[in-house]
Amino acid sequence: MGEVTLPAERLAAFLARTPYVAFLGMKAELAGDEMTAVLPFSPHLIGNTLLPALHGGVLGAFMEMTALAQLAVLTGQPRPAKTIDVTIDYLRPGRAMDTYARAEVKKAGRRISSVHVEAWQEARAKPVAAIRGHFLMQGEG
Repeated sequence: MGEVTLPAERLAAFLARTPYVAFLGMKAELAGDEMTAVLPFSPHLIGNTLLPALHGGVLGAFMEMTALAQLAVLTGQPRPAKTIDVTIDYLRPGRAMDTYARAEVKKAGRRISSVHVEAWQEARAKPVAAIRGHFLMQGEG
């Protein structure tokens, strides 16, 4: 059996050990069992310079990292989950501003978990994108 850690420690460990999180500049805040991921705007995240709008891959990766971070917080497993598949819905352009996301774990299984993530900018009721994903739980090393 591994050592018991607090959700905030599990979140910090996930963020620190994931290189793409650093590239994105992603941060996360934990309030009780509810995590909000934050993608601070940075010019290197722009895909369409004419609008300007965030790159679709940046939005997709941000939401995938949000799902993985939420699973790390929820499960406390020593090894991070691995992505099996994600389906991304781009709902409106992600403008050149901070973006937020929340993940809802629909099923936390021993082997596979299902997670839904929505990302928004100015109003949570107007998401810019969403994903549904399945993740392979790694368990004990």
